[in-house]
Amino acid sequence: MPQAKADVLVLGAGMVGVGAALHLQKLGRDVILVDRHARAGEETSYGNAGVIECASVFPYMFPRDLGQVLQYALNRSPAVRYRISDMADFLPWILRYYLASSPDRAQHSAMAVLPLIQRSLVEHEALIAEAGAGELLRRTGWLKLFRSNASLAKAVQDAERAGQYGVPTEILDAKSIAAREPHLAGDFAGAVYFPTPGSITDPGALAKAYAALFIRNGGRFVVSDARTLAQEAGGWRIKGASAREVVVALGPWSDLVFRPLGYSIPLGVKRGYHLHLKAGGNAVLNQPVLDSDLGFLIAPMNQGIRLCTGAEFARRDAPPRPTQIKQALPRARALFPLGEPVEAKPWMGSRPCLPDMLPVIGQAPRHAGLWFDFGHQHHGLTLGPVSGRLLAEMMTGATPFADPRPFAAERFG
Repeated sequence: MPQAKADVLVLGAGMVGVGAALHLQKLGRDVILVDRHARAGEETSYGNAGVIECASVFPYMFPRDLGQVLQYALNRSPAVRYRISDMADFLPWILRYYLASSPDRAQHSAMAVLPLIQRSLVEHEALIAEAGAGELLRRTGWLKLFRSNASLAKAVQDAERAGQYGVPTEILDAKSIAAREPHLAGDFAGAVYFPTPGSITDPGALAKAYAALFIRNGGRFVVSDARTLAQEAGGWRIKGASAREVVVALGPWSDLVFRPLGYSIPLGVKRGYHLHLKAGGNAVLNQPVLDSDLGFLIAPMNQGIRLCTGAEFARRDAPPRPTQIKQALPRARALFPLGEPVEAKPWMGSRPCLPDMLPVIGQAPRHAGLWFDFGHQHHGLTLGPVSGRLLAEMMTGATPFADPRPFAAERFG
């Protein structure tokens, strides 16, 4: 089979990789998109909550509240679980995560990613229009429910803080919650409504629509194993394709490429699960809803109501153990009328995270033509296109729309 040649290989056809490929293509590069699957969006980009979080100013940092930390340590938090058998693998990363979550460092991370968060929905809207995928985007915003006065008061403080950066919110009482979502049931202290984020009714389909746009515009898709990547005179090659430059956008599997090349970037994972269920009777869910105190989210999807869990700390490739789904399911049924599951078993995926909750975007410091675009933590869907734009501007010598220095791999030494 002849070797396909291009200007750039983009390894990984999730939302981040497809976003990078499209923006490089827009800036005149001949791009080959590479994935182990025959279609885009088959891994982490399929299984998220579907929210384009243009209101999420503050990343998901490790908490400083002693009671919450104790809940995590005792494995009693509904939002976070860990496997004791895997603790030796993830505990050093957790320590780095905790240190990076100090108030000053958390504020630094928030301000670094803010320009990307603010443009995230705009970049998606442009690509959705070009891809002809408007039916996948809903402009309903999303809702965070709180069952205790203490958690609501903390959320109101966070909303006021986010308002300083232009994020609109509405504080809802029980009556207003019922007016917005009449089929929810429960004893709520209140809620915070975020009107500006968009939501996607099938995240995997959106990644595929973007990949189809990329191919219509002259891009190529090659099925190959990114672990075959090797440097050669004048560029890089994998089995079946070669190019002058290569972008590593493999999400939680990026270490399979960068570690053999000698980089010790502290990439960790937070695993998560989801299950689709039919809505019971004539019940309708109008927007994604997070039950903050009970640690799960439900979102209306084309496949049904998607029940999403919080984070599980375990080895990336450990067998699934959907304890959180089992715990959340009766709570979700009490919150919203849910019928039978659509799938036979829950889906599991891994969120790629760096300790400071910032992605790595930019050139590898020791290899010419090697670029990184991974580690988008809970916001791969949100940040895929906008980080692709930033990367493409850096690779082509255009003026970056945001300061790329906080995302450099060199920040880890």
